[in-house]
Amino acid sequence: MPTHAEKRILRYTPEQMFNLVADVRRYPEFLPWCVGARVVSHTETELLADLTIGFKMFRETFRSRVSLERPSAVRVQYENGPFRYLNNTWKFTPVEGGTEVDFFVDFEFKSRLLQAVIGTVFNEAVRLMVRAFERRAMALYGRDGRGRAADGQPVPGSPTA
Repeated sequence: MPTHAEKRILRYTPEQMFNLVADVRRYPEFLPWCVGARVVSHTETELLADLTIGFKMFRETFRSRVSLERPSAVRVQYENGPFRYLNNTWKFTPVEGGTEVDFFVDFEFKSRLLQAVIGTVFNEAVRLMVRAFERRAMALYGRDGRGRAADGQPVPGSPTA
């Protein structure tokens, strides 16, 4: 049902963007409506995670199997929860000056009520989520993508800090 695809060129490396998206535990720190995250299992190539989303009076937890194809892609396969299905893919392609980030999400809730409520704000919600990842990259890696702020000082939490 609701589907969103978006491509952006960001001044960060594919590895930086991959690390940011693959760090599911940190999603509640910056991702709108993500109120909880728990990694159930983790290997170099896959993780199993529970995310809890909260929106208005709704609070739902779902489990996903996440394929980690370092540094080029993160693919989410829905396991169980409030959706009929959920498909989500992030692709990271190096380009001059940074990375082309290709984001795709497609899902349908089991509940018609929840689908109706989310459907009214879906496009704006997804745009906010993509922007939240972009802002998180800036906070972690700085405006220049090298872990340095515009004044040359290390960004707290970046690899160069």
